[in-house]
Amino acid sequence: MDQIKLIEDWITSHPTIINLVKYLAWVVLVFLLIAWFRKNLKKRLPDNAVKYKAQKGIEVLGYLLIIVLTISYFTGTIKDFGLAIGLLTAGITITLQELILSIAGSFYIFFVRVYKPGDRIEINGIKGDVIDIDSIYTTMMEIGEWVSSDNYSGRIVKLSNAFVFKGPVYNYSQDFPFVWDEFDLPIRYGSDVELAKKIVIEEAKEILSEYVSESITKWKKVVEKYYIENAQVDPTLAITLTDNWIKFNLRYIVDYRKRRFTRHLLNERIGNKIEATEGKVLLASSTLEIIRIPTVDINKDSEEK
Repeated sequence: MDQIKLIEDWITSHPTIINLVKYLAWVVLVFLLIAWFRKNLKKRLPDNAVKYKAQKGIEVLGYLLIIVLTISYFTGTIKDFGLAIGLLTAGITITLQELILSIAGSFYIFFVRVYKPGDRIEINGIKGDVIDIDSIYTTMMEIGEWVSSDNYSGRIVKLSNAFVFKGPVYNYSQDFPFVWDEFDLPIRYGSDVELAKKIVIEEAKEILSEYVSESITKWKKVVEKYYIENAQVDPTLAITLTDNWIKFNLRYIVDYRKRRFTRHLLNERIGNKIEATEGKVLLASSTLEIIRIPTVDINKDSEEK
C-alpha cells in the first residue's frame, strides 16, 4: 500500500512528465494506425493509382492528427513554462526546419500538383522520372549524368520535398508533354540546295506528323490556360552560310520520351536520301587548306655536307 501511495504521490507531483508520456504514447499509436491502414489498403485495392493516392491520403491524415495532438498537449496541459521554452527552442533547429519544410513541400506538391509519379522533372540540378512521393522525399529514377541523351543512369535518387521552395522545378510532361529539338546538317557548297531543302523538310514532316498533330491540340490548351503566345510546331528549316559549308538547322517538336530515337531516325532517313541523289547533294566536312609550303632541295644540302 505504501508503494502504491508513493506512486500516486509521484504522479500527482509530476503531471508534466505524465502528460508528456501520454503524448508520446498517442503519437506511437497514430503511427501504428497509419502503418496498419496502409498495409490493409495495399492488399484490398487492386488499382495501383487508387492504392497510391489512398495510402498517401492516410499518411497525410495521420500527420494532421499528430499536429492536432501536439497543439492540444503543448498549449493545454503543459504548465511548466521552462519546459515549453525548451521544446520551442529544440523545435527551431536547422534539422526540424528542414523536416517541417519537407512536410510542407509534400502538401504543396499534392495540392498544387507541381508534379506527380510518372512525370519527368528536373529539380536541384537532377533530372529523372518521378517514381514515388512521400511526406519527406521525392524518389526519382535518374536520367543523364555519364549516360548520353535521355537514358536512365540506373541510380535511384531521393530528394527532399523542401527543394520545391528553393528553386525552379522543370516539368517535361505536365500540360505539354513535348519538347523542341534541333540538329545541324552541313551541306557542301555547289550542291543542289533546293533539292536538299526538299529532302530535309519532306522527311521531317513524314516522321514527325504524329507529334505535330498531337502537339497542336495540347498547345491550344496551354495557350488557354497560361498567358502565352501561339507557337510554331511544324518542322522549320533555317539556312546559314559559313566559311566551310551551308548549315541547315532543322527545328522540330517531339515527344519528350522519344527525343533520342527521333533524332536518330531523322539523321538516318535524311542521310539515305542524300546518298540517293548521286552527288547532287553532298554532305560537307571540315577541311584544312595548306598554302605556300617551302621547298627543300635535298641534293643541294647533300653537296654542302
